[in-house]
Amino acid sequence: MIKTDILIIGAGPTGLFTVFEAGLLKLKCHLIDALPQAGGQCSEIYPKKPIYDIPAFPEILAGDLVDNLMKQIAPFQPGFTLGERAETIEKLDDGTFIVTTSKGTKHHAPIVAIAGGLGSFEPRKPPIPKIANYEDKGVEYIIRDPELYRNKRVIISGGGDSALDWSIFLADVAESVVLIHRRNEFRGALDSVEKVQELKDIGKIELITPAEVIEIIGKEKVQAVTIKRGEDEFDRACDHFIPLFGLAPKLGPIADWGLEIEKNAIKVDNSLDYMTNIPGIYAIGDVNTYPGKLKLILCGFHEATLMCQSAFQRIYPEKRYVMKYTTVGGVEGFDGTKKEAPKAVIKSIT
Repeated sequence: MIKTDILIIGAGPTGLFTVFEAGLLKLKCHLIDALPQAGGQCSEIYPKKPIYDIPAFPEILAGDLVDNLMKQIAPFQPGFTLGERAETIEKLDDGTFIVTTSKGTKHHAPIVAIAGGLGSFEPRKPPIPKIANYEDKGVEYIIRDPELYRNKRVIISGGGDSALDWSIFLADVAESVVLIHRRNEFRGALDSVEKVQELKDIGKIELITPAEVIEIIGKEKVQAVTIKRGEDEFDRACDHFIPLFGLAPKLGPIADWGLEIEKNAIKVDNSLDYMTNIPGIYAIGDVNTYPGKLKLILCGFHEATLMCQSAFQRIYPEKRYVMKYTTVGGVEGFDGTKKEAPKAVIKSIT
């Protein structure tokens, strides 16, 4: 039985930052994640994708953000159960919880913080005949390593932030980039739309709208795609076809924990502390929903901060915590006078 103060379900950026905020309150954290490494989607899906809305970082790669968060929480020695999915939860008579994973590992804590992001997910695949035959043979739904596309002919399909951001990024990597969208209007950030237009004007991106890919051509791997625009159909040679239509999220076993669910997200009270309908269980980050919710990493950081304050009061109702600024009190391991920050303890998944 692994015992901790706050059991965090999900080791993405929000879950990791929770460790820091809890650590300032002298609360111990342990994280569970189905992925074999910490970082969530930032590590598994787009470690090389630049992120632009992290305060004090005009641009930072998703993987680097995770690395920085791991360094930031190292002084607090969190525990990790990786490669195991949180399956069941049991509330004991004293109000504490036991969470059991898919491999039978049991965790005991008075507070459970669900920071599972979008939950488990599958890429949304376009209805193109025999597309499965070309998966990992030129068709990729997720870009993990941009170097794979170095000096290659790339066709991207989609109209959201991922399609726009990767088109911009690969414009300096690939031999050619073609962006195809079924509408003339894009759903992504205005700044990204304007950047794509600028790159189109100087010939670094070819933009084909309104259009869609209807067929993939190639024997053993992708050699070309057939594009339909209006009544016209034409082929375009390429080495890679990347349809970026987002992810279809699923809460998985958490959906059966008795929590109030709305549109595949966990409803929380955002007027105070982001608690769910079950006292002692919180939901923070992209996994939750409330009026005015924004699915941004920085919003998850804010939610984690308030959640930890509430968790402290639940664990120690008789104590009054006076918040101290880290600029005054420092953080053990980082203030230059204390011992070197210890490494995080990670439970083996083998």
